[in-house]
Amino acid sequence: MAPDPWFSTYDSTCQIAQEIAEKIQQRNQYERRGENTSKLTVTIRTLLQNLKEKIALLKDLLLRSVSTHQITQLEGDRRQNLLDDLVTRERLLLASFKNEGAEPDLIRSSLMSEEAKRGAPNPWLFEEPEETRGLGFDAIWQQQQIIQEQDAGLDALSSIISRQKQMGQEIGNELDEQNEIIDDLANLVENTDEKLRTETRRVTLVDRKSTSCGMIMVILLLLVAIVVVAVWPTNG
Repeated sequence: MAPDPWFSTYDSTCQIAQEIAEKIQQRNQYERRGENTSKLTVTIRTLLQNLKEKIALLKDLLLRSVSTHQITQLEGDRRQNLLDDLVTRERLLLASFKNEGAEPDLIRSSLMSEEAKRGAPNPWLFEEPEETRGLGFDAIWQQQQIIQEQDAGLDALSSIISRQKQMGQEIGNELDEQNEIIDDLANLVENTDEKLRTETRRVTLVDRKSTSCGMIMVILLLLVAIVVVAVWPTNG
């Protein structure tokens, strides 16, 4: 058989109330030591808001159960008494948190720990820090949401910057490799140009030699022709 949602919600609500009492005591201990309590105060405010919402949910669940006859009237009255006790504890916790007036006997009887009963200092008679005084639960909740969004934004920005840095390093490495290739090509072109100039000089030299040889042959042929004409007998 599935557990009754009302009682499971009631148990979790009681745990929240107990946690609030412990946090308030811890806050007051910090104040006695002169330590910063801003963060702890914000946590307490959030827990008080959660407690308020849980009690509202318990009221709604109880009303539905009674109106639909899911429980008997006797059981409904018993749960109402438990709910009334939670409402009273919520009011006392809120008053203790805000330090409104002297501590009532009911706070001592319902919320003080066993250490307080044995004579430990009263954890409920310290004022709320000035930097958080006057802020409502909604404002605290909005502040927490804004801080969480800012943290998420900073994480995303940090991730983007890391990726950009990595890309920059990869581009730098690629540029170094390209520069090495360009240097190799420049050396290759320079060597090829030098070889081309050398071969050009050789071709020019060969051409000059060829031209000189041709002129010599022409001169020799002319000399031979002159000699032949000179010695060739003429007819009468």
